[in-house]
Formats: sequence, structure tokens, C-alpha cells
Amino acid sequence: MIPLRDDIPARRVPVVTWALIAVNVLVFLYQLTLPPGQLELLLWLRGFVPARYSHPEAAASAGIPPDGYLSLLTSIFLHGGWLHLIANMWSLWIFGDNVEDRMGRVKFLLFYLVCGVAAGLLHWVTNLDSDVPTIGASGAIAGVLGAYFVLFPRARVLTLVPIVFIPLFFEIPAVIFLLIWIGLQVAQAWIGLGMDVGGGVAWWAHVGGFAAGLLLHRIFLDRRAAPAPPRHVRRDER
Repeated sequence: MIPLRDDIPARRVPVVTWALIAVNVLVFLYQLTLPPGQLELLLWLRGFVPARYSHPEAAASAGIPPDGYLSLLTSIFLHGGWLHLIANMWSLWIFGDNVEDRMGRVKFLLFYLVCGVAAGLLHWVTNLDSDVPTIGASGAIAGVLGAYFVLFPRARVLTLVPIVFIPLFFEIPAVIFLLIWIGLQVAQAWIGLGMDVGGGVAWWAHVGGFAAGLLLHRIFLDRRAAPAPPRHVRRDER
């Protein structure tokens, strides 16, 4: 399922959402300028490597500083390829503006970063011995999806479902779309429990980010911001 748009209009310019997309793109363009050796070093130092903290002695013997928990944040802004980057930024573009509307700019930024850290921590707990750098904004964006799930359950998401070579388009209630999405993440996470991601998808990070969004979003809400009505809802004007 590929989300194309939702039907909730943004009431304010989503400055933070746009800024996060811009920063992620700029960081990725910087990654492309690095020769392979320097890029690998960047991913080791700024990506999140669970074994670096679970086994600090081993990390130090390999020449990797055992400290530096800042990688829980810096890893959120690194990506492994164009498809990885585009998929994440597209989801942030669709769902981020509405959540930013309800939280305000500063609180939304803090919420995004907190969800990214929570995603990394759950990935750490479930992959203590992994020496694979974990990178990407998907854990933080999963937190945005978790907040959207609660705040805009009646929104409708125009979704592309490719069946072999036939593109099918459906308008799916956001609550259904996101239930399917998180269900797939949990299923994949349980299937791979205890297995090194090995350059694949950090499913538990998605689960951790989504759970953080569900549980913590109320702390970050701007109480003065009422939800915007979906576009398809009819209203009488006076």
C-alpha cells in the first residue's frame, strides 16, 4: 500500500515538516559526495549500532568510540539510498503537516525527535548484539503515524495498491490504513525477532516509534488547536 494523499487540509504552513524534509535531503546529498570509506565511517559513527553500547569493550577494541549516544538522534537523518529517502520523506509530507498543526512547530519537532529516539531504543533492546548501523527517519515518522492514528482516525487516505502490473486506487479510512500498516510492522518484527537486520528493515524501530506516538502525543498537543475537518465533510456556511 502506497499512500498518495489524505483529505485533511493543513491550516498553517508546515514549516517544521518542510524543514525536516530539507535537512534529510541535504544530509543525503552530502552522503553522496563521500568516498566509500568515509561514508562507511560516517554510518558507523553517526548511525545507531546496538553492539556499540551493549558491548562497549568490543567496540573500543575495534576502534569505535563506545560512547556517543547522540547517534540515537543523528541516525534519524541518514539514509541508505534514494528509495529509502523518498519513501520516508513522502510519508512525512503526507502525515506530518496535520500533526504539526495540532502540536505547533516547536512541540512537533521535539515530538519527532523523541519518537526517533524511542524507536532506536526498542531496536536496541531487541537487537543487543547487532553490529549493523541502523539509519533512517522511519522510526520518527512512525511516531507521527501513531499520533495521526489517534488525532485523525476519520480522515481518508488515497492509497495505491499495485496488483501485479495493475495500479488500483482506494480511499481508505486512516484508522484502517494505519492498523494494516502497524500490523505488518509487528508481524515482520516478530518473524525476525532475535535476527540481525543485516542491512534490511529495522521493524522493531517502526513499532517503537508508533507506540511512542500513540502514548506520548498528548503531552505535545497545542490545546488551542482544534482538529481541521476532512475535505469531504459537508458544512453549512452562514
